[in-house]
Amino acid sequence: MVNKKEPKDQRKPLVVFYIVALAVLVIFNVFVVPFAASRSIEEVDYGTFMTDTESGKIDEVQITTSKILFKLKDSDKIYKTGLMNDTGLVDRLHSSGVKFSSQIIEQSSPFADFLFTWVVPIGIFALVGYFLNRQMQKALGDSSMMFGGNGGLGNFGGVGKSNARVYVKSSDGIKFKDVAGEEEAKDNLKEIVNYLHDPNQYREIGASMPKGVLLVGPPGTGKTMLAKAVAGEANVPFFSMSGSEFVEMFVGMGASKVRDLFRQAKEKAPCIVFIDEIDAIGKKRDNSLSTNDEREQTLNQLLTEMDGFEGNSGVIILAATNRPESLDPALTRPGRFDRRVPVELPDLKGREDILRVHARKIKLSDSIDFNKVARMAAGASGAELANIVNEAALRAVRDNRKFATQSDLEESIEVVIAGYQKKNAILSSKEKLIVSYHEVGHALVAAKQNHTAPVQKITIIPRTSGALGYTMQVEKEGNHYLMSKDELMAEIATLTGGRAAEEVEFGSISTGASNDIEKATKLARQMITRYGMSDEFGMVALENVTNQYLGGDSTLACSPETQTKIDNEVVALVEKQHEKAVQILRENKSKLDEIAKYLYEKETITGEEFMNILDKKPELETKE
Repeated sequence: MVNKKEPKDQRKPLVVFYIVALAVLVIFNVFVVPFAASRSIEEVDYGTFMTDTESGKIDEVQITTSKILFKLKDSDKIYKTGLMNDTGLVDRLHSSGVKFSSQIIEQSSPFADFLFTWVVPIGIFALVGYFLNRQMQKALGDSSMMFGGNGGLGNFGGVGKSNARVYVKSSDGIKFKDVAGEEEAKDNLKEIVNYLHDPNQYREIGASMPKGVLLVGPPGTGKTMLAKAVAGEANVPFFSMSGSEFVEMFVGMGASKVRDLFRQAKEKAPCIVFIDEIDAIGKKRDNSLSTNDEREQTLNQLLTEMDGFEGNSGVIILAATNRPESLDPALTRPGRFDRRVPVELPDLKGREDILRVHARKIKLSDSIDFNKVARMAAGASGAELANIVNEAALRAVRDNRKFATQSDLEESIEVVIAGYQKKNAILSSKEKLIVSYHEVGHALVAAKQNHTAPVQKITIIPRTSGALGYTMQVEKEGNHYLMSKDELMAEIATLTGGRAAEEVEFGSISTGASNDIEKATKLARQMITRYGMSDEFGMVALENVTNQYLGGDSTLACSPETQTKIDNEVVALVEKQHEKAVQILRENKSKLDEIAKYLYEKETITGEEFMNILDKKPELETKE
């Protein structure tokens, strides 16, 4: 019974369209047309009219009961003036040779006015409404859509259609072997492939596949590639669409696109439907005044369609997002998106595998240490690693070489992290010396502590990111998943080492430590508010973190008095480690000077060169 009433209900917007069009037409003819006609006549004073009469300029005149209309010779412009008690007016006009007229302004017949101001516009609006209605029926196959047609105001070919990109020949595309570094995610998705190949083995035991699989993780980790790899392995049609493509200007268009997408999927089952960035339509519903009705209707239609699938329909829904906490609970509940597959940043082995996969696309020298490159690229996503390999190939072309080398890969890491070298940026001798001491300060403080990563490289060549130099540290064992309090303290001391070196050598400070200060302050605050490493507050969470995959925005969840105590403790913690860095550098002042001078001359030194100088014992003075 609901379906029988639906076409009648959805014709209401078309009726509203006719009512609005008629109202606009009435307002236009009653107010706009008379006003425009009156604005075309220029009003003058009676004295000007008398002067023009005496000088013989007037060609034609019309006298009414309230005003005088007249035209000048050699002009079609109409003038009007007020009617005065002038008994000799007609005689003067006649003696001046003026023609008397009963209708200066030419008017069409009443029938023609009615025809062109009412009948013709109404007919045009009726034809437009009829055309819109036909387009709705053509798009949906019935009269279930409101006005809007198949393509918006300028293109009647897309609204109501899902516009999903269909990759039918999936076997020629991406396979699991082409997606490296996400072994756990691939293991979770292989079960989906097995189900699409042989669903009977699951039906025999009474098991059913998840209706939806949600891929969550940071940007660039390969969520879309994994979805395509599932379709490639299963060799089934693959429907791909972005969540933002469902949202339209007119209410109801997004919902119709969802219906059309799932209708196509059911026709081609078994298949895979992939919705990228599903948070664009799947955000939590609330009572906010800024709620988007179109987005909510689209979400409601998606929820209905997912519930409408039977367990053996053969349609698997994959979706990707990097904001899982913003999704509506009705969307992520069991029965809709039953399974959540994390697609995290790759570990050391994963980074090495990803580098090898992308390295197959370029020519490389025989002596490539992918393990070393992977360790240097700690924290890089799959997309960044692909960019690193491509940058290495570009660097080889710039140097007129036929293949990329180890140095190309290592330099490309710095390009992705810190930007290209600024070859035109020339530092003064004093600035260059300050930067040398600053970077050596970082390296020396790190080397003289027990809980820090070894120094890999020190450079004072400016980069396009704004850095005048940097110190690279690389863990020996790849990823570091847990950090102790001592390690965090050592990290803060290392960050303050640059400013400390400036104080020890020059007795003054510069703006070069701004980024170090920001990182040290953020790390100290996290130790107190998130990691429970505060002596005063202990194991209490004092801030909330949102968007963990998009930088991790944080908000304090405590009273103003507690916030003041947190600020004081952060200041004390950073200052304590700063004093520690100053003490280390003063105790190793001779090494600080020696290494800084060496860096000043060479501009870039390796970690091995740095350690050789640091471990070299001073020569003993010989006694005569």
